[in-house]
Amino acid sequence: MNLASLLETWGDSNVLAMAGALVGFIFGLAAQRTRFCARAAVVECCEGKTGDRFSVWWLAFGAALVGVQALVLLGWLQPSTSRYIGSLGSISGAILGGLLFGAGMILTRGCASRLLILSANGNLRALLAGLVFAVTVQASIAGWLAPARQALAGWWPIDGGPGRDVLQLTGIGPTGGLVLALLALGTGFYFFFKTHQRRWGLALGAIAVGLSIALGWGLTQAIASQSFEAVQLQGLSFSSASAEMLMRVLSSATSPKLGFDAGLLPATFLGSLLGALVGGDFKFEGFKTENKLGHYLIGAVLMGFGAVLAGGCTVGAGMTGGSVFSLTAWLTLIAIWLGAGLAWRINRSMGWPI
Repeated sequence: MNLASLLETWGDSNVLAMAGALVGFIFGLAAQRTRFCARAAVVECCEGKTGDRFSVWWLAFGAALVGVQALVLLGWLQPSTSRYIGSLGSISGAILGGLLFGAGMILTRGCASRLLILSANGNLRALLAGLVFAVTVQASIAGWLAPARQALAGWWPIDGGPGRDVLQLTGIGPTGGLVLALLALGTGFYFFFKTHQRRWGLALGAIAVGLSIALGWGLTQAIASQSFEAVQLQGLSFSSASAEMLMRVLSSATSPKLGFDAGLLPATFLGSLLGALVGGDFKFEGFKTENKLGHYLIGAVLMGFGAVLAGGCTVGAGMTGGSVFSLTAWLTLIAIWLGAGLAWRINRSMGWPI
């Protein structure tokens, strides 16, 4: 059965949800087994080393860049129609939102995707922070925090189109994008095998994390090209998906129709849960004396507001948007690392657990 038959039999919404579920399951399983975590990668860099966690993150990012840019060069992906490039953006939102998100993920001990992965492993601290994150995302989209978010984003807006496309701004085009992606993947292998030597299984897991980004882009593009209805081109992003799942849980009558995000979150959870059970990592964990509840709550709010302001999280804006060389996505990713590094220094100077 081909894609056209699937769309005719099940409908666009259901096929998109199935695509999200497939991508989410692969990401969740691979991210759990490799301990993929942007926060841990930042902390290692702040400590002056490129160890296990940084090498896994960078290898995954390099794989995402290569996978996505290969799709673009083959003509199987048109990122100019995505919200990361084709829609109105905000330079101020990318920078400020990224700084807030980075600081927040230090306090919560994980970014949005990592909190979901840890929740499936029995970490109740991550589950609580994830719930607060989802509530804050929804409040920032269409609630009490929306006016503040709109005001900050309005400081420096940027029109959609070539002005948001790094490859067009620099004039290097898709071929140059693939070359840069291959360089990133090559340095990823260098850092990885410098740290892990011959651990090919872990390397394949990190690559699977990155290629799940490309798979998300490719599937939604394929569905959009086959569908007779307007289908939004999108990839992995856990901020909007978290808010959507929250609305589905609270009120099925007002929740949006099924789509890619509807399958993404639960499947990521299940993939991580399977990885934890197979690896013997599942364990219920609550708050201890050294775990400050206030840090988790403040961090979750900062991440939720920052993610909406910036247009995504470390995976959504950083890897998914970064893989199509969106200007605002790269600004967000850089700001997240800077915000996390600053928060790490403040935490360390105050003697708080990191």
